[in-house]
Amino acid sequence: MASTVWKGYVSFGLISVPIRLFVAAREEHVGFNQIHKECGTRVKQQLYCPHDERVVERSELAKGYQVDKDTYVLVTEDELKSLEAESSESMEIQQFVKLDEVDPVYYQTSYYTVPEDPGRRAYALILQGMEQLKLGAIAKITLHQREQIVMIRPYDKGLVLHTLYYPAEVREIAEYGHDGADLKLQKAEVDLAEQFMKQLTAKFDPSQFKDEYQTRVEELIERKEAGMAAKSDKQPKKKLAPVINLMDALKKSMEQQEEAAGKKEPQRETVAAKSTGRKKKVG
Repeated sequence: MASTVWKGYVSFGLISVPIRLFVAAREEHVGFNQIHKECGTRVKQQLYCPHDERVVERSELAKGYQVDKDTYVLVTEDELKSLEAESSESMEIQQFVKLDEVDPVYYQTSYYTVPEDPGRRAYALILQGMEQLKLGAIAKITLHQREQIVMIRPYDKGLVLHTLYYPAEVREIAEYGHDGADLKLQKAEVDLAEQFMKQLTAKFDPSQFKDEYQTRVEELIERKEAGMAAKSDKQPKKKLAPVINLMDALKKSMEQQEEAAGKKEPQRETVAAKSTGRKKKVG
């Protein structure tokens, strides 16, 4: 059963809806431990103080903010706790926005919101209103000891919450957004490029995609566990020739796509791959 990340109330005017938050997505990958290859033993990481020239315990650690070389301001957990918002158990909707007004670059982490029984009717009311008006709600929440801006939006018969980056956290890159600004593209090039894009356009189906590398890593581990020699599945790198003529490259790309589409067999119902039963590390 999924664990609750946060429990509290979302407020909409005089309406308060008790909800729980659950992580909506989490990176998954095969986890490895650090092993001493001479004896096969898992090594332990230790914390070493170069001044006292000894290993220190975690109970001896403190949080420090560097203000100068080798100079740190120490801050206690209680001091940080006192700076949190007065209530970490409620979030108030500050405003509603059109969904397309919030650029996805601001999205950070996603959570499912699940209403408690007393708040199901109010939850449904907010959900239906936001769906019909195509709105998202901006609110503030104290999560993981930090006050964060969030957006709540309708998703698949419920409300999903996204923590948002603050503007200062969205980086600006001086080199970004200037390439091609002064180039004059021919209309024929643009038309052909758009035609090729339409040729590749399809409805987004996330079930079509899977982590091929992770599958190969799991197969490698199974082979080695069974005492079999590791085989190389590495494919030769595709050599990319420099594009001399955009029109010729686009035409050739379209021909290859049409040829590949003609060779495809009718799509069959896929059967879920068997689970290896191996424990995976979730990042």
